[in-house]
Amino acid sequence: MSGPASRPGGVLVAGIGNIFLGDDGFGVEVARRLAGVELPPWVTVADYGVRGMHLAYDLAAADHELTILVDATERGDEAGTVYVIELDTSSRTARPCLDAHGMQPDVVLDLLALLGHVPKRVLLVGCEPAVVDHRMGLSPAVERAVGTAVAAVTELVTNHDR
Repeated sequence: MSGPASRPGGVLVAGIGNIFLGDDGFGVEVARRLAGVELPPWVTVADYGVRGMHLAYDLAAADHELTILVDATERGDEAGTVYVIELDTSSRTARPCLDAHGMQPDVVLDLLALLGHVPKRVLLVGCEPAVVDHRMGLSPAVERAVGTAVAAVTELVTNHDR
């Protein structure tokens, strides 16, 4: 079997978001650009789009040392602001996920708890969106932030103690 679930102990970088909702496609675009970056062989980059259930099952099936979720996330900062946040995986509630396409990191982590899996370490490389509406394409501010996020992810995985 190939893919994210087949590399236990490695790093999974998961680009998430909906390309039909403007800046929500940020994580997908970062994953696309990372596909052209030479990364260590124990790093898997995958575009999960809106497939939250698929991501949860891949995380439960493999024992990644580090998972990096890349997503547009509103925090009230200036559009295009990129940040890295360590997510708390130890205090998740096992709640059923009613939306198989839900990609919010908290929904995915709750689904993992329901599956009886606690990931070792999860980081979110997020970007403040400018526009999340029914249109394709990133806003100029978020488009400029993609390169910053690619550099941040590259640094995180190359400096990760494996």
